[in-house]
Amino acid sequence: MMPEGPEIRIAADKVEIAITSSPLMDVYFAFEQLKGYEDVLKGTSVLRVDTKGKAMLTRLDNGYTIYSHNQLYGKWMIRNVYNYPKTNRQLRLALHNEKKSALLYSASDIEVLRDEEVAAHPYIQKVGPDILSEHVTPEMLFARFTDKRFIRRKWAGLLLDQGFVAGIGNYLRSEILFVARIPPSFRPVDCTDVQLHTASRAIIDLLVQSYETGGITTADDIVESLKEKGHTRHQYRHWAFGRGGQPSGSADLQLRKQLWPAGDSIFVLIARNNIDFPL
Repeated sequence: MMPEGPEIRIAADKVEIAITSSPLMDVYFAFEQLKGYEDVLKGTSVLRVDTKGKAMLTRLDNGYTIYSHNQLYGKWMIRNVYNYPKTNRQLRLALHNEKKSALLYSASDIEVLRDEEVAAHPYIQKVGPDILSEHVTPEMLFARFTDKRFIRRKWAGLLLDQGFVAGIGNYLRSEILFVARIPPSFRPVDCTDVQLHTASRAIIDLLVQSYETGGITTADDIVESLKEKGHTRHQYRHWAFGRGGQPSGSADLQLRKQLWPAGDSIFVLIARNNIDFPL
């Protein structure tokens, strides 16, 4: 499963903690077109690691930024310096200081940019507001829902559009629609103001909660109750995602996995009479 905004921010935190403590003594790029930057970046200090949706921006003190996007298979690993893991993955980027190595495996979307070029990068330019790195309010999201660019698009596709809101993927989409009680076939124009306000709050709350808990989107009291009963993380992690055919918390409703035209899955509420949850 492709990492979503919370997972990228968690990875960025780990990279930031590992390599901001001292200057980079070695830099490695796997791609030939980036080899020339190894000496340019060697000896610099990492100021911070920003995120924008599913992209990571490693900011250096010499005016350069390393842009990386994990895509589907990319994975960061933090190790003691030069202690490489045993893995079949291909190393694409390595940042070493005197104590730690930040290693990016399997990703193919890596660039080195001048700081002033970052805003003009095609992905950065088009990506929507990022809940985990910017000040975004429910009112701002409500206004976005009713924008003519988005108001007549189905929620199922809209929530995955990184130009709409950054960092939402398959599991967060199902969770947002579940909490807001919005069928995936609806569009913002089909929703009541109450649904839109609930969705705007849910987007912020669920992204922040998933980041703070390492991917859990259910309520704290439910998590603790299910833990005490011996349930696994998979059983208590989400309200809807991955729970097709299981109870929803209402005797009249159950969760069902629906395949969407793009080939991905959405977990939705279905009434016992096989009609979509009446909203």
